Parts: sequence; C-alpha cells; structure tokens
Amino acid sequence: MKKVLLLSAFLCTFVVMGPGLANADQQPEMIAEKMAIKFVRGITNTVTSIVEIPKQTILTGRDMGPAGYVIGPIKGVGMTLYRGVVGIVETLFCMVPQPGYYDPLIDPEYVWQGWAPKRDTAKAVEEEK
Repeated sequence: MKKVLLLSAFLCTFVVMGPGLANADQQPEMIAEKMAIKFVRGITNTVTSIVEIPKQTILTGRDMGPAGYVIGPIKGVGMTLYRGVVGIVETLFCMVPQPGYYDPLIDPEYVWQGWAPKRDTAKAVEEEK
C-alpha cells in the first residue's frame, strides 16, 4: 500500500512539475534580434512619419469624398506627430520588452502599411438577414 501511495505521489508530482521544468527560456540571440527590430522600427517610424500627411489626405478623401481633402491633412498632421513620438519612444526604449514582447506600439506597424480600402461589411450583414 505504501508503494502505491509513494508511486502515485511521485507521478502526481511529475505531472504537476513536468511542464514547468520543460519550459525553455528565450535564447539571447532571439532577444537581441527583437531588440534590433524594435530599434530599426523606431528609427523608421521617426524618419517616415511625415508621409502620414499625404497618406491621411488620400485615405480620408477616398472614404469621405471632397470633405476628406480638407479633414485629411489635419488628420495627417496629428498622425505625423503620433507616429514620430511613437518612433522616438521605440528607439529610446528598444531594450525594454514592452508592450507584449517587443510588439509594435502603433498599428499599422509602418507608414507604408494600411493603404487597403476598408471592407464594406454592410452588404454581407444584409444578405444574412
């Protein structure tokens, strides 16, 4: 009886502790690579932040029509400041694994992403009804 109890206690301990012991730490090379990516992303966003003005003008004009060409540059100036500040923060704090694990602070990650038109899901919702 003692052997069965001892064996079941050993197996229970193995089952509980096994996954924790098998968890491998991040390799230093992988951490350094993510830091470098965050650093380069920060510099890139700081330098290319001025591109937000024509980008927002075009996107807002496409979505809102003629009024978008008035509102777009205003949004562009705001996004230029935002992307520039985010780029500076990512450059300065490239060694800090925040947010997430060296994830980007802004979406889209770079100014040249996010040019695709918004999908119109209203038609799909109407078809389902």
